[in-house]
Amino acid sequence: MQSITPTDLAALGDSATIVDVRERDEYDAAHVPGVIHVALSELTVRVAELPDDRTLYIMCLSGGRSVQATNYLTAQGRDAVNVLGGITEWYHAGLPIETAAA
Repeated sequence: MQSITPTDLAALGDSATIVDVRERDEYDAAHVPGVIHVALSELTVRVAELPDDRTLYIMCLSGGRSVQATNYLTAQGRDAVNVLGGITEWYHAGLPIETAAA
């Protein structure tokens, strides 16, 4: 399985397609701007919604669910890369997030 750090992913810029596989409430609380949200619990029925012509960078809270999603997508023939440490490491690296309005 391929993996990437949040800092290296951010360096790819807006051309990177990030898929957040956390549940809706987690995503709504805070997420990386511009990501595609498909919860892991819905991935098998929504996989066709994901672009199949580019690398997908898979993110969750800390890396557990993204490993599962990356393995599943790779088995489906998709080019998927796990984001090490998830949004937690993204945030700790000082990278931008969007939060729910107060």
